Amino acid sequence: MSAKIVYLCASIEKFKIMQEYQIRLMTMDDYDQVYALWSITEGMALRGYDDSAEGIAKFLKKNPTSNFVAVMDGEIVGVIMCGMDGRRAYIYHTVVRKDLRQRGIGKALLNMVYHAIEQEGIKKNGLLVLKNNEIGNKFWQMQGWTERVDLNYYSKNNVEQ
Repeated sequence: MSAKIVYLCASIEKFKIMQEYQIRLMTMDDYDQVYALWSITEGMALRGYDDSAEGIAKFLKKNPTSNFVAVMDGEIVGVIMCGMDGRRAYIYHTVVRKDLRQRGIGKALLNMVYHAIEQEGIKKNGLLVLKNNEIGNKFWQMQGWTERVDLNYYSKNNVEQ
């Protein structure tokens, strides 16, 4: 009997937490809070122009329906960004505030992106995670993503970062 009570309490607590946050489209008004969250998150690789207000504004303009924030008590506690090129969707900079992890917020953000991708008719998705980001790699594996080891990723800046 006590196991059922614990499970019920856990379910009620999870439901309560789910009701405490909202997920909505990200806008440039969110940039300062989002950048602050990225800045305090282990495993993030922020890059000069790419993650500047100007860079993110361009990204949001090109991808207006696929970037989301989770908001709790007026504060952004989670973010996921997704860009689509017509053939594939790529997920970037997914973060949930450390003290709120393991509560379904990351999965809820991801489900919003999946819906946006589906609306565009895109069938293949990709993402990049730093090798040493254990938490991030574990999250994506738990969501059914498969690590590719058959290719190399190359990058070249057109301007100095």
